[in-house]
Amino acid sequence: MKLVLFQTGQGEPIPGLLTERGVVDISGVVAKSHTPQLTMQGVIDGFERLRPALEKLAAEGAARPLLGVRLCPPLPRPGKILCCIGNYWEHAQREPRALNMFMKNPEAVIGPGDTIMLPELTEPWIFMHEAELALVIKGPAKKIRREDWRGAVFGYTGLIDVSARGEGRRTWKAGSWLGKSFDTFAPIGPCITTADEIPDPNNLVVRFWDDGQLRHNYNTDDMEHRVPELIEFASGVMTLNSGDLIACGTNHEGLGALQDGEAVEIEVEHVGRMRLQVVDPLKRSWEKGVYMGADSTNPEAVRRHRPAG
Repeated sequence: MKLVLFQTGQGEPIPGLLTERGVVDISGVVAKSHTPQLTMQGVIDGFERLRPALEKLAAEGAARPLLGVRLCPPLPRPGKILCCIGNYWEHAQREPRALNMFMKNPEAVIGPGDTIMLPELTEPWIFMHEAELALVIKGPAKKIRREDWRGAVFGYTGLIDVSARGEGRRTWKAGSWLGKSFDTFAPIGPCITTADEIPDPNNLVVRFWDDGQLRHNYNTDDMEHRVPELIEFASGVMTLNSGDLIACGTNHEGLGALQDGEAVEIEVEHVGRMRLQVVDPLKRSWEKGVYMGADSTNPEAVRRHRPAG
């Protein structure tokens, strides 16, 4: 199933299912909570109990045309957004780097059709996209062994880790991760695909377009540290709760600048595609195109760089 939050007007987002027929309202079988985020966490926690009713609605419920609704971020304010640092083999054949993560500001979350707003920094920064697969947690999950990882993953979504960088790839403010956490710097969506629809999260294609130019185009098989290890690592540090996110990192081939007036799209295989706009109040410009190699932008094939064995 593909779970969404959507609006038909100016009211509060409504939980729904994204189907081939359109968007189906499930608010009649889902308990409404104080916020849309808590409502979605309730769906995650009660999913097995709700599954029969949701399956019936997916097949028979009244469906609104997708063009007639506005999709919202499926998790508007996750309790935690953990993001892998690096984590892809890319073109380099070397020893894997040590697994590490940082926390991204939940207030940075936006969704389909929204606007990435570049901050009005006066220093010579550049703002870059990182298209990623994100894990949607079912908790509480603490000290999960990697062989038991499936019990902690409810589903999957797409995430753009927008990043403000200075010289080279140095993140804003002398290497801190504040440059990852400006408002609007965490687009997620367009939906949450439940885990039963994706047997292997380490065999998905992630793509990203900037004004129609294909930039990211990689397979998640190239993760240095794969999904089971990410769950073990993160849950060994802290308790993961329902609705938390772990972004799996990006393949930096195809990395490029975001700038005023552009339209960008992310697509994660079996999750879906969403489009956003970019606005820069200062109207800055950078060289268009790819900054870190073009191998991953080959539209005909996804190269894999994982060393044999």
